[in-house]
Amino acid sequence: MKESSKPKLDAISSLCKRRGFIFQSSEIYGGINGFWDYGPLGTELKRNIKESWWRTMVTSRENVVGLDASIIMHPRVWEASGHIGGFSDPMIDCRVCKKRYKADAFCEEQGKSLIKTADGFKIPDGIKCTCGAKDFTEPRSFDLMFKTFVGPVEDDSAKAYLRPETAQGIFVQFNNVLATSRQKVPFGIAQIGKAFRNEINPRNYTFRSREFEQMELEFFIKPGTDSEWHEYWVAERL
Repeated sequence: MKESSKPKLDAISSLCKRRGFIFQSSEIYGGINGFWDYGPLGTELKRNIKESWWRTMVTSRENVVGLDASIIMHPRVWEASGHIGGFSDPMIDCRVCKKRYKADAFCEEQGKSLIKTADGFKIPDGIKCTCGAKDFTEPRSFDLMFKTFVGPVEDDSAKAYLRPETAQGIFVQFNNVLATSRQKVPFGIAQIGKAFRNEINPRNYTFRSREFEQMELEFFIKPGTDSEWHEYWVAERL
């Protein structure tokens, strides 16, 4: 198929809306970028995909069990995982039109790479905003986790985060699952659930959203058996 004859993303999103698959969240109030609602057909499609994945990855296997962990976890979970202070993207603003960009992706779109320096990052020469200007702020770190507060007082002691991935719930409950599921290593823990990332500039329709759903399997093995189990899962995918 020629490039010019390929359906554009705008055409696909328009079709999905007309057929009842996906709607812009809060559309009647102007919408909110990076969030999507699934209509009647979209809901059924998601349910079918999740059920098929769960059947294939969990219920049809003797060495995989399921988990449904909470979205909000203790902040120390994210400190231990390195997400607090380390889960961020470089952000820049155009000083002329005030548009905001994810710096590395914006540079790559123009065929260049963000420059790593001792103090952080630097924009390469020649990068141009969509307004035509070349005047940007210095790249600065932007935390990708959504913050919230637990309880009636909004201070640092009550700070919490919406999870940016589902894997951490699996890791922190590993011992409880191992003790109650009658499993032994090697075995897997699977989960389907919501995750949230406060993207600087959500784009590409639902492919880069601030709220999304993950289907994840963490498979735990004994040291030294990496190659064996890698070959097993490669063969499973084929």
